[in-house]
Amino acid sequence: MHDTLASGRGPRLYEPPVLAIAPMMDWTDRHCRFFHRRLTRRALLYTEMVVADAAIHGDRGRLLGFDAGEHPVALQLGGSDPARLAEAARIGEGFGYDEINLNVGCPSDRVQSGTFGACLMKTPGLVADCVAAMKAAVAVPVTVKCRIGVDEQDPEEALDTLADAVFAAGSDALWVHARKAWLQGLSPKENRDIPPLDYDRVYRLKRRLPQRFVGINGGVRTLDEAAAHLARGMDGVMLGRAAYHEPGLLAGVDARVYGEARRAPDWAALVEEMAAYAGRHIAAGGRLAHVTRHMTGLFHGLAGARRWRQALSTEATRPGAEPQVLRAALADVRLPEDVAA
Repeated sequence: MHDTLASGRGPRLYEPPVLAIAPMMDWTDRHCRFFHRRLTRRALLYTEMVVADAAIHGDRGRLLGFDAGEHPVALQLGGSDPARLAEAARIGEGFGYDEINLNVGCPSDRVQSGTFGACLMKTPGLVADCVAAMKAAVAVPVTVKCRIGVDEQDPEEALDTLADAVFAAGSDALWVHARKAWLQGLSPKENRDIPPLDYDRVYRLKRRLPQRFVGINGGVRTLDEAAAHLARGMDGVMLGRAAYHEPGLLAGVDARVYGEARRAPDWAALVEEMAAYAGRHIAAGGRLAHVTRHMTGLFHGLAGARRWRQALSTEATRPGAEPQVLRAALADVRLPEDVAA
């Protein structure tokens, strides 16, 4: 197992429990991950899905570059050609990612037309070939993120078959979004909500594979819910939209999940650090909104949160906006001593 402590990157991967922030298209970019890392030292962060061909032929700095402070961070790849995925995995490892993950769960039309994502649930043998090729190409962990099935598949058979295939091929972990994906008839957004959650199906998989790392994803809204999944025997839990829309909850992850000493967050210091980061991004040709769009939900539920959201949604998006917008917006938020309780 790749030891990220030995490489100076961060805590060792895939020793339960693991709390991860799910890969989310258009959301978990490098600025989002830098922000989330300021809230939790230990959670495993994921990139947006990067198509293997784009990693090979595209602007690698733009697609794959990240701040060293994001570790531990995993690169999620999309594709279905073992050789191309192996090459993309080598490139990702060269950039310093701590893990390479294969997307077998995204239901969008774009990934279906490319014959990857959730439609790969129908070809577990091909997924295994992809995993084996990626494992042969890199030293870091190679993992898979999937659904419990697609369309008319029986989740009992479909998930077991895929899990057995990828673990036999060497996958270090399997993250399971506990919903089917309906490739026909539902939009990607509807596929995140309409197919019913079936946590018990994932629990059964974990009981059948006690020596394998199996993580659960889908509909987890709070750290209490994450803890409940871990108590049911899951090795890891992925937070998705909850972590994005209410990022303040991440301030409790290191204590609640990893057993570290509980510390009251210094929200003013966090905002100042993000303002400094935004300043560097602006100096490099970026815009303030590239950073602040991920921060609007930080003070959810606190007095002044509405003003904070308004400032970041309007003032921060104006041409030439400077980091002072963040500092001014914070002045309107009433900060308790510890909102991570």
